Amino acid sequence: MTPQISFAFTVRRYGERIRRIDSGALFRSGAVRRMFRRGQGAETVRDLGFSKLQRAVTVAGLGPAMLMGCAVHQDAQLAAYLPAPSYKVSLPFPIMSLKAPTPPTAAAPQSLVASLDALVRSFGGVAGVSVASVDQGWLISSGGERKLPQQSVSKLWVTMTVLDQIDQGKLSLDTPLSIGPEDFTVFHQPVAALVRNGVPYQTNVAEVIRRAMQMSDNTCNDKLLRLVGGPAAVRDFIARRGLGPIRFGPGEKLLQAGTAGIEWRDEYSRGNAFAVARSRLSPAVRKAAFDAYVADPPDGAAPLAIAGALARLKRGELLSQNSTDWLLQTMGAARTGRARVRAAVPVDWTYGHKTGTGQDLGGRTAGFNDVGIMTAPDGRSYAVAVMIGDTSRPVRERQLLMQQVAAAIVATHGR
Repeated sequence: MTPQISFAFTVRRYGERIRRIDSGALFRSGAVRRMFRRGQGAETVRDLGFSKLQRAVTVAGLGPAMLMGCAVHQDAQLAAYLPAPSYKVSLPFPIMSLKAPTPPTAAAPQSLVASLDALVRSFGGVAGVSVASVDQGWLISSGGERKLPQQSVSKLWVTMTVLDQIDQGKLSLDTPLSIGPEDFTVFHQPVAALVRNGVPYQTNVAEVIRRAMQMSDNTCNDKLLRLVGGPAAVRDFIARRGLGPIRFGPGEKLLQAGTAGIEWRDEYSRGNAFAVARSRLSPAVRKAAFDAYVADPPDGAAPLAIAGALARLKRGELLSQNSTDWLLQTMGAARTGRARVRAAVPVDWTYGHKTGTGQDLGGRTAGFNDVGIMTAPDGRSYAVAVMIGDTSRPVRERQLLMQQVAAAIVATHGR
């Protein structure tokens, strides 16, 4: 019988301390590796695979594809992002049987390989592009091996971790959540407008995921992060699913404070206090912190790994079918990045995605990304990751790079 192994370690990054990571899963004895990089804690803990017995006893969660209930919003503009409250759906827990990884059934089209290489070469700055065929299994890349800042792209892994816990029966999309002033983070957090006079906003997991994924709400994302057990739980999910070189940082507050070169204080989550504190730093301090971040981001991920993970998600290899369908529908309704990849996706195609944008300094941006899944009218899909790590190119030129990648995929599909 396969023995059960539990392990624990301590991680520090940007002042963060994670006391314990407990695998709580069945691993083959002798097949567990731990990989560390100085100052970055646990980068990878590789699970070399579950046996058929282990997969058979894994329990999946609710049928979230139909679950649309959410709280009533008094703010009409924010409420427009989400479905109206209607009903609850409770389904029995099915046995989750994840699909095995799909081997390539065809070679990647060389015309697309050449197009990606030309686009990345002609773009001034650090950029990486990767495309994976969901149906044929091939995966191509240009500059996609380097770990680039994810910024809000990392919300994708938080959401997957939540849905994985739903699949295990630990949570539900109906699980109540309360968001109060103590939950506020920094930068984009529109949910804060729903917390009035210090009275917490009452909601549930489903709505908080939608706000994090569709509106890129930082407060909602960090609320989910705490719910699942912190950064350690997300790193564990990435490792168990074998997603490859994808790091997960310490959470929004510490990540942004470290990028700016300041030490986080709780008062920075109110109003523009963070921006004011950042503006008081010397230019040398800010530049040193910014340079250190883009050179070796604690939330860095290889576009190659992200495209591969999205293809596996679409094929049902990462989550239960219910959770997979619900997440893809949620990503398809994202409101961010309309001038990025989506701007070049034909009207008869679909595109579900997550964007990410970092802090600016001197015309440079600490991460400018768009990752998602493009689906053609014939049902064939492509996972795409376009990530820009450090460039002084204008925003419009960054957007055009993303649009050109989408146009190259469409053109290749047509041939």
